[in-house]
Amino acid sequence: MSSPEIDALTQALSRLPGLGPRSARRAVLHLLKRRETALEPLRAALDAVDARMSTCSTCGNVDTNNPCHICTDPRRDDTLLAVVEDVADLWAMDRARLFSGRYHVLGGRLSALEGVGPEDLSVEQLLVRARDERVTEVVLAMNATMEGQTTLYYIAERLESMNVNVTTLAHGVPVGGELDYLDEGTIAQALRARQPLSR
Repeated sequence: MSSPEIDALTQALSRLPGLGPRSARRAVLHLLKRRETALEPLRAALDAVDARMSTCSTCGNVDTNNPCHICTDPRRDDTLLAVVEDVADLWAMDRARLFSGRYHVLGGRLSALEGVGPEDLSVEQLLVRARDERVTEVVLAMNATMEGQTTLYYIAERLESMNVNVTTLAHGVPVGGELDYLDEGTIAQALRARQPLSR
């Protein structure tokens, strides 16, 4: 048996993605055993983020600065704008270090079942940003789900009258993927997006 405070910490950690009750208990034990080297730095980091965290008023990223470090980075390419569903998608794309442009976080995706319509997303803010004469390409980096693709087509339609090139991410066989392990939808998409073999 542990104290109510330790139980509360364990329950709080178990609600984090990827941590169940057993993993949370192990994490709590680790923090308690290494109080000065693990618990105190974690507390200080959480306090610092909690005190300074904000949502970027330009792109919707979560950062300790507003505008965020991506929006204020002068090395970024102002002609490219990638549209993503969520902050996690922005972080994943930026981690790849292949996209040098700016981002726009929608804050979700269209979903009739969940009651999420265009007015619940930052679509209008996106259209304002896409009208900027510096923007020449809008990359629709939606997830390859039914809702993600619905959102993609809706936004593409809204951007149709603007003077921007609208592109989307390629879908298909992942690097290192074996056909036997892929679902039919992924294989079908890979076949539709096939390209000539350059020699």
